[in-house]
Amino acid sequence: MHAAAPPVPPGPIAVPSAWRGEAMAADPGRWLSQLSAADIAELEQAAHAYLARTKEIGEIGAQAFPLPRLGVRLAKLRETLIHGIGFELLRGLPVATYTPEMTATIFCGIGAHLGSARSQNAVGHILGHVRDIGADANNPNTRIYQTAQRQTFHTDSTDVVGLLCIREAMEGGKSLLVSTTTLYNEMLQRRPDLLPLLFEPIATDRRGEVPEGQKPYFEIPVLNWHAGFLTGIYQRQYVDSAQRFADAPRLTRQHIEALDLFDTLANDPKLHLAMQLQPGDMQFVHNHGLLHDRTAFRDWPNADQKRHLLRLWLSVPGDRPLPDCFKQRYGSIEIGNRGGIIVKGTRLHVAL
Repeated sequence: MHAAAPPVPPGPIAVPSAWRGEAMAADPGRWLSQLSAADIAELEQAAHAYLARTKEIGEIGAQAFPLPRLGVRLAKLRETLIHGIGFELLRGLPVATYTPEMTATIFCGIGAHLGSARSQNAVGHILGHVRDIGADANNPNTRIYQTAQRQTFHTDSTDVVGLLCIREAMEGGKSLLVSTTTLYNEMLQRRPDLLPLLFEPIATDRRGEVPEGQKPYFEIPVLNWHAGFLTGIYQRQYVDSAQRFADAPRLTRQHIEALDLFDTLANDPKLHLAMQLQPGDMQFVHNHGLLHDRTAFRDWPNADQKRHLLRLWLSVPGDRPLPDCFKQRYGSIEIGNRGGIIVKGTRLHVAL
């Protein structure tokens, strides 16, 4: 008996997150907003008060980090992420004047108003450090964000990813975003014969961070149609490296053709949006509706000048339901309490 075909959308999808990059580039007012002096003062006051009570930055909740003015705006930002265009850039945090502890506290405090922080690796870091640590990009257990190489369009294992730029590279390192729904619509128009393959389970490498009792890879379709939402989960490098496992389902020639077209469309400058994050920029992206990427970069020779971003993974209340297959990656699919990388013995904490 054949397994039932996976559910697919009935046709083209029209949602606010189905934008084209060229239109977004021409209208930055839709996604770029400036922090005011009053916003910054409120953030600094909340951070100083929090640090006066405790140094446990990883335990910040919204009530412990009161933002009576900016909190209203962050509630709107959350709506933009899950029901609107799927991303926003907040500009103007004066990070050059802060200690690492102050920067981390403000960023985690903002994150607490959007959702709950999740672990980003096997050791339980809820604040990731995105920088080139000289990791070997060809090692199948390397996480690509720890290199200076071009990434590929991908999602992270969370509802929302936040980045705070502390320092830029000497050159390169642009942030790229593309709409998963736009890619679906384009494929539907160009190659409807290939599109159903993206709704079939596919092996994706866990890169050595394996939860207890799970395989070293998970099997979730690139595109998932569930409860009226199109949800993407994708990392091409990890799809390719999962083929090293003898028991992983093999990629057929047609699968590879479908994935190649998906990647080609994502890399089309008409479809994706490119932006250069400046120090103090905070970018928040809805993982279920957008893919993100970063161009290769050349860094400064001095260690204290090198490109450095902080990253948050957030589980967001009021977000969409996810299909059961996401339990392989997210553990729980409970809305507001899902995502991240949890292995045996993981304890959540902030590493400065």
